[in-house]
This record gives sequence, structure tokens and C-alpha cells, in this order.
Amino acid sequence: MEVGGVLVLKDLKYTQELEIIEKYGKEDIAMVYLGKTRQGALVEFVESVQPPIPRDKKWVLIVSTMDGCPVGCKMCDAGGYYKRRLSKEEILAQILYLIRSRHEDEVPVEKFKIQFARVGEPALNDEVLKVLDELPQIIDAPGLMPSISTVAPIGRNGWFERLIEIKEKHYRGKFQLQFSIHSTDEKQRDEIIPVKKWSFREISEYGEKFVTTEDRKITLNFALAKENIADARVIMNFFNPEKFLIKITPVNPTYRSIENGLNSDVTGEGLVLEHREFVDKLRESGYDVIISVGELEENKIGSNCGQYVQRHLNAQRKLEGAYIFVDER
Repeated sequence: MEVGGVLVLKDLKYTQELEIIEKYGKEDIAMVYLGKTRQGALVEFVESVQPPIPRDKKWVLIVSTMDGCPVGCKMCDAGGYYKRRLSKEEILAQILYLIRSRHEDEVPVEKFKIQFARVGEPALNDEVLKVLDELPQIIDAPGLMPSISTVAPIGRNGWFERLIEIKEKHYRGKFQLQFSIHSTDEKQRDEIIPVKKWSFREISEYGEKFVTTEDRKITLNFALAKENIADARVIMNFFNPEKFLIKITPVNPTYRSIENGLNSDVTGEGLVLEHREFVDKLRESGYDVIISVGELEENKIGSNCGQYVQRHLNAQRKLEGAYIFVDER
């Protein structure tokens, strides 16, 4: 139930209050929510659909795992500040708010994806594992498929080993793991993702353990700018096409991507320009390559990867073509 703009989840094991400060977007594409947890964290989270697929066929929730982000990737607006990791209850509050706003006891969605990918690096927060381990007992969602997107920070081997255990326990064949790569050149990768992280060999070795016969392949994601180095031979040298697939996405219009001079190599129609040979060589070598371009209107809503409504609200000079629905409210 809602009390004064606050959703009180008293019928669930984890009672949590989440005040919704504002929301932006379009119901038939995506909505971005800005909320405040009982512990005082400002959190952003998203729900989206994929037209023309109806919501009961596919529904995606994207939640934050941190109050700010310590990584600071060159194309991501969420890296401007970092306060702390969110608690299990604060992460669940985002998920349960969206579920309870549309459903009661069951989520009757064929593909119900929960992405831990809005703000924060999930592998730096142990509470994310607790959420993943407890979700099947908290919600009744036969189509549930969690999704973790990570830059693979070093020093978190125990976290990743525990992730395998939880996947085997609850989500075999229904779990999506993505490593954000962006460049095949290690020096440039360090510039784009300025934290210490696993090498390609370490990611590859982990993937060999993670993916079993029933599992989905691990995604290697490139938010591909024209300036990025993408060499198919590097991928072929390290990554088994039976265990890994390649996803190429645009560099979305963010303040950080503009400041850092990153120009997307993927058009709104899904064409890859400067790196066409990279895509062709991978496909010829047996890799699944997905060119993923969402609804362009999501840029106006601010729901796309790398976008961060709070950065826009605090900016003195506004971007053209992005966060437009935020301006209209």
C-alpha cells in the first residue's frame, strides 16, 4: 500500500519504506524513479518494456547497488560521486516497489529480468549476493532472470566464487552475466574503466567455470566508440565462443561521453561503422555477436545505460537530445 507517497511493504519479509521523490518517462517504454531509502540514500531505478513486446511477455527492472559509484567509467554519468554500498534492504526496496506497483502475490511475466546495473559496481557489494540468494523466497516469479553487469574488479574472487554457488542453487540456465570490456587494448581499457580489474585471461578462466551445459553464455559488452580499439584476434585468443558471446551497444548521450570526446560507432539503426570488420571476423569465427540498440526515446527519458538523472538535474548546461523528459516535468 502507499501512504503519503511512501510504499510500505508490510506484507513481505523485508519491511522497507521507500519514498519516491520523482519519476520520469513513458509507461509504454521506460520509467526512471528517483527515491530516498529509510537509511537516507538517494537511489535511481528503472522499469522498461521492449515495444512491441507486451509487459506480460518481457519486463525489465534495473536497480542500483550503491549510492554513487567509485569506478568512474568514461562514458557513465553515475561516477561523479560515491557515498556507500546499499544494504540488502535498500536494494530489495527498489525491486519490491516496482513489483508491488503492478502485481500482488505473483509476477506473471514470461521473461522477468532484474538487472543490477543502474548505479554502482555490483561486484563490490556483498549485499548483492544476499539479494540474489533470497529473491526466489521473497517473490513468486517463474520467469525471473537476474542479470549482473560488472567490470570485474580485482580482489573480489570470493564474491565471484559465491556467485557461481548461488547461480547453481537458484538460476541454472536463467542467469545473465556480463563483463563490460569496451576495448581489446589493455591500456585503453584502463583509461575507459579506471580501476584495477581482471585481465582477459582471468575473465576467460572464470567463464569456463561459470558456464555449464544448461547456462546462457557470458556476455562481453562493448559500448563501442569510434575511438575504441577493437581487435577480433584478441577476443579469439582468450575467449571460447562456446562460453562467451559479444554484445555491441552504442555509446549513449551522456555528459561524461561528451566531455571525454567519445563518438558512438553504432547508429540508431544498428549499423556498426568503423568496426564493421571486427564484427564480421568474430561472426566468421563462430561467435554470437549481438548489436543491441534500444528505443532512441530512452535517451530522452534518461533510462539508458550510463545515463544518470541526478547528474542532469545538477548540470548547468543541459545536453541536447538526452534527458528531455526530465526537463519537461
